[in-house]
Amino acid sequence: MARTYPWKINDALWERVESLLPVRPPHPKGGRPAADDRQMFSAIVYVLRTGIQWNALPRELGASSTVYDRFRWWESQGFFQRLWQAGLQEYDKLAGIGWDWQSVDGSAVKAPFAQAAVGPAPTDRGKQGTKRSILCDRRGIPLGLMIEGANRHDMKLLSATLDSQVVERPEPTMEYPQNLCLDAGYDYNPVYADLYLRGYEPHVRLNPKYHRWYWEALKRQPAEDGPTNSLEATKQPRRWVVERLFSWLNRSRRLLIRWEKLAAPYEAFLKLACALICFHRCDRLSAFG
Repeated sequence: MARTYPWKINDALWERVESLLPVRPPHPKGGRPAADDRQMFSAIVYVLRTGIQWNALPRELGASSTVYDRFRWWESQGFFQRLWQAGLQEYDKLAGIGWDWQSVDGSAVKAPFAQAAVGPAPTDRGKQGTKRSILCDRRGIPLGLMIEGANRHDMKLLSATLDSQVVERPEPTMEYPQNLCLDAGYDYNPVYADLYLRGYEPHVRLNPKYHRWYWEALKRQPAEDGPTNSLEATKQPRRWVVERLFSWLNRSRRLLIRWEKLAAPYEAFLKLACALICFHRCDRLSAFG
């Protein structure tokens, strides 16, 4: 099996990226020529996919300080957000964003050095962590995300996650409703009220803590009446796509543990990973139809 290099930038991807790069300001007094944009972008993707420290970046990819400065400047100019938007727009033209079934979930990662958007993780003995809350379409393509401290409850982040969509969401109609799948961590009355106001049809896994009557009745249900692990026997499970999306993101090792002290650089890495997922999906659609 041929070895792959997921951090290498091919010509097709670079054509998409180059047109979105911010224009560098002129330097009338002269000075050293700026480093090549493609080389800088390739080095940033290398850091994202391998998780290497900035100072350990191989010199042939670029000086670590130069690559980091270019990364922070592009982040301040909104480049990674635009790149993600471009990926979603291309994906929408090829396959159409699956607005009819969407999913939201949160996942916490360790953040030992973080100073913003961080908090004690209740599932990791109170160690510092960051929670990533992500919205995806029916195929697991990321539509919006936000980061907060790991101590923030999932339901508290839902509204901000829905507001973070980087492309415009179409209005739901009777012919084309929009369903939102959530786990038991979102089973609260304020969540339902907010979703109905936004035009969503919520599909939330019931929390046993608040619906003991249902689970007791489910235990007494005969096995031939339907699967006991499904609340809606006539509907297929659709929440798994967001779990798969977290798996796709974790292939970028820079996202497994948050080493960035500030929130903006880590969020920029997340947006870059989301953009690469969109472009990868577009390449597969183009190749296999």
